[in-house]
Amino acid sequence: MSSENMHIPDYQIPDSGLQFLASEDNLYDYRNLYSFAVWFKNTIEPFKVSEKRPLLIVADSSDQQVFTIAACWFLQIPFFPLSPAMTDPEIGNVLNKLSPSAVVADSETKARFRDLPVIQIPKEKLGMMKIVDESQFSSGHPEKCLGYFLTSGSTGTPKVVPLKRRQILFGAHASAQNFKPDLNRYWLLCLPINHVGGVSIILRSLLYHSAVYRMDRFDADQVITFMSENTLFQAASLVPTMLNRLINASRFQIHKEFQAILLGGGPITPSLLEKFAQKGMPVVSSYGMTETCGQIAANPLLKPSGIYRPKKSVGGVFAPNEVQIRNEDSKVLPANEPGTIWLKGPQVFDGYFDKRQNKGKFDNDGWFNTGDYGYLNRYDQLFIETRRSDLIITGGENVIPLEVESALEDLEPVNEAVVVGVPDSEWGQKIIAFIIPASGEQPEEEILQAELKQKLSPFKIPKRIIPLDSYPLTASGKKDKLRLIHMYDKEYGQVQ
Repeated sequence: MSSENMHIPDYQIPDSGLQFLASEDNLYDYRNLYSFAVWFKNTIEPFKVSEKRPLLIVADSSDQQVFTIAACWFLQIPFFPLSPAMTDPEIGNVLNKLSPSAVVADSETKARFRDLPVIQIPKEKLGMMKIVDESQFSSGHPEKCLGYFLTSGSTGTPKVVPLKRRQILFGAHASAQNFKPDLNRYWLLCLPINHVGGVSIILRSLLYHSAVYRMDRFDADQVITFMSENTLFQAASLVPTMLNRLINASRFQIHKEFQAILLGGGPITPSLLEKFAQKGMPVVSSYGMTETCGQIAANPLLKPSGIYRPKKSVGGVFAPNEVQIRNEDSKVLPANEPGTIWLKGPQVFDGYFDKRQNKGKFDNDGWFNTGDYGYLNRYDQLFIETRRSDLIITGGENVIPLEVESALEDLEPVNEAVVVGVPDSEWGQKIIAFIIPASGEQPEEEILQAELKQKLSPFKIPKRIIPLDSYPLTASGKKDKLRLIHMYDKEYGQVQ
C-alpha cells in the first residue's frame, strides 16, 4: 500500500551531540555517525548501489554493523543483511535471486565472497569527529526501498522480502504511542542484526533521537544488571527464550526509569506473562513479521480504562493498518470466530521479490494473507492461534520443517524424515525430527546432528532425532504431525 494520502510522521535528524551507540568498551554520539556516513558514502560510491543491486551486509553483531545500517538509512542506501551462520549453499541461493553490488563483511567472512567487491569497516572510522553537512541526510523518502530481508514460509521456498522506508516510519510512530526511550537513553539490542527485529531497534532509535546499547550476545546476568540498576536503560526487545532465562533470577527487578520489554519472535505462555505481571515487569507482547517490518500489533503498556486486557492477546493492530479474520472462502468472520489473519495498511509490504510467490497472498483490494490463524474479540484485540501453518519458531528464529526434512533425507542413513516443533519453556518451540532409517540399523543421533551442521544453520538442527518403523497417517494419507507431537509427549516426557 502506498503512503499517498496518508500522514507521514515528520522525523528530524538527531542533534549531533546526542548519544548514538554504546557497547561494552565504546561510546559514540551522532557526530561520530555523521562523520562515518560521509566516509561510507564516498567508499561505496564506485559500486553504484541501487534498489536493483543492493548492498549486502554479512557479519556478526558489531559496532561497525550498527554504524553501517544507520548510515544506509540516512543516505537512502538499500541493504540486505544476512547471517554469517548461513552455509555457503544458503547464501548462494540468496545471491542467485538478487545481484548485490558489493558486500560489507568482516575479516572472518570476506573470503566467502570472491566474486563481489568486499568492504571492510576499520574500527577507527567509527570514532571520526568531522564537521559535515547534515542536509545530505534524511529520514524521509517513504516510498524508497529500505532494503531486503530473508524470511521463509511453510512451503520450504525461501522468500526475499523488499521493504520500504514507510514501513519503518509508520511502525516507529505507532510504537512510540506505547513507549520510546528518552534522549541519551538506551534501547537494549541483543537480537541478531540480520533480522527485522534487530534492525528496527537501530532505525527506531534514529527516529526517536535516542541511543542503542549493543551486546555481542545475550547475557542474562548483564541484562539483569542493566534493567535493575542502570537508569540509562529504558527499553529492551527480547524473545521468549531470553525472557525465560531472566524470570527465575531472584535479583531481577526493574528500576524506576525502565519503560518496557517488547516481546516478539515466537509463542509465549500465559503463565510466563503472569510471572512477569506478579513482579511488576512492563512486558509488551506483540505480533508482526518480516512482511510488516516487525510489530504491527501490540498490547498497550497501560491497561485502557474500562477494557480488560486478556493475557493471550497480542493487542490491537496499529492504525491506520487494518486487520480482518477470514474463512477459507475469504469471507470476513465476526468476533471470536477463528480464521486466517489478513492485513492491510502502510506497514504491509507490496509483495515478494519473486513475483510468483505473491500468488494467493493478496486480494484485489490489497489485503495480505498472512497465513497465520487467529481471531478478534469484540474489542478488536487480536489472538494468535497458529503461526503460518507448521512453521517452527525456536528462540526467535524461523525454521521451515521441509528444509530440515530435505537435509535429513539427503543423509545416507535416512530414508524419510518428518520435522515438528514441540512447545518448550526455554526456546518457545524446539525442533524434533522423526526418521525412518534407510536400513534396519538405527543411525546414531549425534552423528546425524554433526552431518547436518554442514548443511544447516545451527538453530535449524533438531534437538532430538527419533527413529520409527512407520509414520502415523491422517485419513487423507498424509503424515500426521499432530500425532507425532503427542507421541513425543507420551514417550519422552511432558511437553512444556
